Amino acid sequence: MSPPLSDSASDPDLRRTALGLMARAPAAALAQALPDLPAHEVLRAPETGTVMVRGRAGATGAPFNLGEMTVTRASVRLGGSGTVGHGYVQGRDRAHALRAACADALGQDDPAALAAIIAPLAQAEAAARARAAAAAAATRVEFFTLVRGEDA
Repeated sequence: MSPPLSDSASDPDLRRTALGLMARAPAAALAQALPDLPAHEVLRAPETGTVMVRGRAGATGAPFNLGEMTVTRASVRLGGSGTVGHGYVQGRDRAHALRAACADALGQDDPAALAAIIAPLAQAEAAARARAAAAAAATRVEFFTLVRGEDA
């Protein structure tokens, strides 16, 4: 679960939260939140590769390699301020990675602007999680034990 959003420049979790939300968000949702890219220079053109996903048995056991996941990354420098931003996203969408990098760079200059960009992404993710939780709760089975007379 993501920490609550803040527009404070001193909030170290805002950038981490924003990068995670942009990585998980659908490309169309990020494009709607940031329709026009700012003037930027591409430092690292979007490139696709794989990363190893690790897991733990029961969340406490020894780590193991679960498998590989495709990611796309990009790095940009904003034209006006020279701030460098990085974007890593799931999948092969190069435009999504470039848009995430621009949003990251914008957010370093103006945390309030970043909070405004990621607020709809956070709301959409929370709604999706609530829908998934409701669907899982609908399949929940309540078990109970009947007490027999001699056991009472």
